Amino acid sequence: MSEAALAKSIILFGAFDRHNLGDLLFPHIAAALLPGRDLVYAGLARRDLRRYGGHEVRALPEVTAVPRAGAAALIHVGGEILTCSAWQAAVMLLPPPQVQATVAYLEARPQERLDWVCRALGTAALAPYVASRQRLPGVDRVVYAGVGGVGLAACDPPLRCEVLSALGAADHVGVRDRLTLAQLVHAGIPARLIPDPAVMVADLFGARIGRQADQGEVAAVRRAFPRGYLAVQFSADFGDDVSLGRLAAPLERAAATAGLGVVLFRAGAAPWHDDLDGLQRLAARLPPGSVRVFSSLVLWDLCALIACSRGYCGSSLHGRVVAMAFARPRVSLRLPGLAGAADKTAAFAATWDEPELHPNVDLDQVADGIGRALATDPARLRRRAAALVGDYRRGFEASRRALS
Repeated sequence: MSEAALAKSIILFGAFDRHNLGDLLFPHIAAALLPGRDLVYAGLARRDLRRYGGHEVRALPEVTAVPRAGAAALIHVGGEILTCSAWQAAVMLLPPPQVQATVAYLEARPQERLDWVCRALGTAALAPYVASRQRLPGVDRVVYAGVGGVGLAACDPPLRCEVLSALGAADHVGVRDRLTLAQLVHAGIPARLIPDPAVMVADLFGARIGRQADQGEVAAVRRAFPRGYLAVQFSADFGDDVSLGRLAAPLERAAATAGLGVVLFRAGAAPWHDDLDGLQRLAARLPPGSVRVFSSLVLWDLCALIACSRGYCGSSLHGRVVAMAFARPRVSLRLPGLAGAADKTAAFAATWDEPELHPNVDLDQVADGIGRALATDPARLRRRAAALVGDYRRGFEASRRALS
């Protein structure tokens, strides 16, 4: 590679401008695989997530407006970005206390809503986490490294056209599941399959996470449950009383059968992700002494909690992927009312995981799902984790070559 290519700035771009386990992790993965490069961390908004183990993030329009000695390259570091609309992005960047009133006011005022979204994001793009050279002065290479978009076919035609146009003009497109890949290939986009970047977390940061597990709240959980625990997470979609009631009994039965505690945690605190109140209400339905609510939102604490668990059960894709990386048994919860709809977690599992661990389970199937997962041969889980690391390294090398 030439000295000029090595000197080129690389913009790491993604939704790590808000709190979500996978999004916070992605730029750490990319940075570790690009040692010695001049890196800029960019999202849609200026945010400082360092208190959660994330980055000080700059707004992409601000970054690309800065004159540079040479053109920059941009890597989309991961996430289900191909179907994220401008409205969704703008709401998820709001402080949680402002969400309900803002959404209620703007949903009935379409023109005000459009104006507000454009002001909030600094762009009129319909899919703002999908960058295009046409909108980015000073960027001459654009790469996608393990993104998703399982519901792209169901998106509004203008958004879908914008996304396909940007992908068609990109220098390299790597997607993380076969469902997204099939849609892009059908549209004539020469995409390649690569695992989600989070499969690299144990390989790149295992020692750091091991140290994190020996201190603070993770160490306290390990002391509280010396025989082990299940790391359990669910999004706000499961927070109604009916869903919590359906989840409590099978979860209690599965944990008791395996002799394990239950640790409830949030994989994302941004709007439309996880809700602490739901965890606390579920905890109140389980036997005292058998459950703890994990309060930390620090990225490395969350990874350590999953890594030290006897198994993961939840609705978060990246809760599952971190469990895969650390060779832990895993069960994914099917979102209420999602039967028959495209689902990113199911698509990823079907593409990359062990056959018996593919299906997402309904709440009534949680006990059986956890039992089957815990019975999986640990050696198979370790081999799967190692294979994913090799697959991702090969895929990322193709992305890296496309930068020059």
